[in-house]
Amino acid sequence: MGTPSKDWKEVVAPDEAQRFAGYAQYMLGLQRKAGQGGELSRGLHAKANVGAKAELTVLPDVPEVARAGLFASPGTYRCFVRYSNGNGARQHDAKGDVRGLAVKVLGVPGKKVIPGLEGATTQDFLCIRGAATSVKNTHEFIALVKALQTPTLLVPKLMLSLGPARAFGILKSAAKALSVPMLSCATTSYHSVAPLRWGDYAGKLSLHATVQNAPDAKRGPGPTFLHDELAARLKAGPVTYDVKVQLFVDEARTPIEDTTVEWSPDVAPFHAVGRLVLPSQDVEGADGVKLAAYVEKLSFDPWHALEAHRPLGDVMRARNEAYRVSTQARGALPEPEGADWAVP
Repeated sequence: MGTPSKDWKEVVAPDEAQRFAGYAQYMLGLQRKAGQGGELSRGLHAKANVGAKAELTVLPDVPEVARAGLFASPGTYRCFVRYSNGNGARQHDAKGDVRGLAVKVLGVPGKKVIPGLEGATTQDFLCIRGAATSVKNTHEFIALVKALQTPTLLVPKLMLSLGPARAFGILKSAAKALSVPMLSCATTSYHSVAPLRWGDYAGKLSLHATVQNAPDAKRGPGPTFLHDELAARLKAGPVTYDVKVQLFVDEARTPIEDTTVEWSPDVAPFHAVGRLVLPSQDVEGADGVKLAAYVEKLSFDPWHALEAHRPLGDVMRARNEAYRVSTQARGALPEPEGADWAVP
């Protein structure tokens, strides 16, 4: 087991800003193409499963090494959450896909990272199913996205961009991840995958479902069965996740810049820091539908953050450019003010 270290560092390439601006414009082009001249949706994670309210409680006994930022002292915060499928198109829930859970914590004091939003009172955490990705960095991600635009030429185009070894490695890893059945949002755990600052340390955040492998979780017949299953669960009772963090140990075993490497709990153990609870609610009732529509218009961005939780690494730095471009293009609502579940 490793010892948490403050000796983490980012590696920023000289041409990074220019490349990331180009990547953001490329993704915006795909976003506009998907919108077909109508109202723009998100470039990725376009299909929401559920938008709901939640509460994040910071535990009273957080280990000293993990007390930082939002998790420095006990407290309870109200949140908006959005479950989603990762594709830029709204496809059948049975189709293999990345799955996401985004959390917007409300009423968070302290200066925030984004220029012009320093006084915002929100803190976002974005997580997906799976603790690692198939691509190491944004360069590989964009190469994969471009190759996917011509499915019949996927393999040769990816080989041309990244070489045979990386092309086949990415495709094998992605196929394996996408083949894992998704039966229930409530019984799935989610991970930030890319790191963020944890005070003076660096860490990865995880949301661990407290109910896993539930025997009643099964694939439904309709194209929105993930929504249907979660809606039924929330109507019957709360859905809960344990919030945990792994802290950077060393670059070899817990790299900052390479998201294909899963941080092993044997090296970087999970520290329990909080609990996220979605209280029982009717997401299909009038108030639930109104709330979901509001959540859909919000932006969830890892850079909506305290300096103590500033995103780290190539993937996160690219998001700083891409998310802002996408958010502005689709006319997302401003950040919520206050500490309540108020819907304008």
